[in-house]
Amino acid sequence: MIKLKPYSSSILAFGGFILVVMGIYFVFMRPSVLPEDFKYMKTNMLIVNSTIPNLPLWLEKVFWVMGGFIISSGLLIIFIAFSSFRARTSGAFSIVAISGISSIGFMAVVNFILDSNFKWLLFAFTFPWIISLIFYRLHK
Repeated sequence: MIKLKPYSSSILAFGGFILVVMGIYFVFMRPSVLPEDFKYMKTNMLIVNSTIPNLPLWLEKVFWVMGGFIISSGLLIIFIAFSSFRARTSGAFSIVAISGISSIGFMAVVNFILDSNFKWLLFAFTFPWIISLIFYRLHK
């Protein structure tokens, strides 16, 4: 094994910080419907307002809840990074890998499926997770 300082926990904490910032965006700044959403749904705001007028208001609340969960996930990842991941607690690697795949990894994949304008940014956000897991394995 290659001898490295345990940067894996700091890099993972940075991944958690990205999630916290993303969650704040979803709670406070994300519009309920983006232009790319209309493109994917093959509709426009006029049709949505005439057929489902409360959809944007409902989606706003959905994104508040989603943002809250993203914030809490990020905070938990930061805590795990500086506690059990740094201490190399049994199971920490697996939990971090699964949580990365099921959170930011899955979000990135879905954004590629949707052909989102944010797909490459979200893909880039997966790198702290991947790098931290590689460094974790390389550190002895």
